[in-house]
Amino acid sequence: MSRSNFSQTDASHAEIPKRMQAIEIKNDRKDPYLAMTEEDVPDFGAEDVLVRVRACGVNRPDLMQVAGMYPPPPGASPIVGLELAGEIVAVGADVTEWRVGDEVCGLVTGGAYAQYATVPAAQCLPIPKGLDMVQAAALPETFFTVWHNLFDKAGLKAGETLLVHGGTSGIGTTAIQMAKAMGVTVMTTAGSDEKCQACRDLGADIAINYKTQDFVEEVKAATDGNGANVILDMVGGDYVSRNFKAAAFEARILVIAFLNGPKAETNFTPLLMKRLTLMGSTLRAQPVASKGAIAQNLRKTVWPLIEAGKIVPVIYKTLPLSDAEDGHAILKGGAHVGKVILEV
Repeated sequence: MSRSNFSQTDASHAEIPKRMQAIEIKNDRKDPYLAMTEEDVPDFGAEDVLVRVRACGVNRPDLMQVAGMYPPPPGASPIVGLELAGEIVAVGADVTEWRVGDEVCGLVTGGAYAQYATVPAAQCLPIPKGLDMVQAAALPETFFTVWHNLFDKAGLKAGETLLVHGGTSGIGTTAIQMAKAMGVTVMTTAGSDEKCQACRDLGADIAINYKTQDFVEEVKAATDGNGANVILDMVGGDYVSRNFKAAAFEARILVIAFLNGPKAETNFTPLLMKRLTLMGSTLRAQPVASKGAIAQNLRKTVWPLIEAGKIVPVIYKTLPLSDAEDGHAILKGGAHVGKVILEV
């Protein structure tokens, strides 16, 4: 959309520069890396808003994009970053819900590691009462992902048992809290006793140290041999066959990442005998309408829980945007509990 055609106040128009600072993927070394650069402030369409970004979240898909394994979908910004919080400085001609000056957090297909970003209006949410910009920036990517997989796709409901792998990741800390708030029994895996305790502090009923315990046996023991009704897996690899063993009859298994690799050799007999449902999911390339529907469900069901203090964003560390490379290193190291946020 042309800058002369968007809907906004003249005052805010004057405050929008033509250029901005952003993080760019550089390829002039042996391995790709992140560095600050200067880019044009992005244009936007009739159903978009332009946001002055104040904070953005770091997620594993960002690391995959830098490594060349997760390119942005056609038409998306090549700038890294899938979630942000900030103030709306301009709205598209067809946008009616949002106004210039509104503080929002939002999900994007790219472009969050920058001073300004274009966000589809349907993918914006108000910042929950009581949260600041940094906390709000930790919400969109993980909360959209967890809701879509556990509740839209798997139909997780009160009284069921959920197994979450990687309980101290951004996804894990969100899934634990969201499921507990919905009346679900939550089991999770983590890589140390300290991380297991962090999961229990967030509400997990059982936390399993996968380095010293067999999660299949632990899940079976905790469920009288029945297994978990829903399994959220970010590990892949040899976890595929182990998930089959840990699953209850008619369980739903959702695979959303492959930290142990995308390939596995497994016996699919339990898939048939237990009548299991194995599902895969990515959120980034889904249409705006689908992500907008998730946003509305979150606003109606989860946002009141956040405002009531029953669900809290877990933030491990906050860094300036210029230190994005350090933020990625933290995720690669794996010692974090919760999210890494970049302040812009």
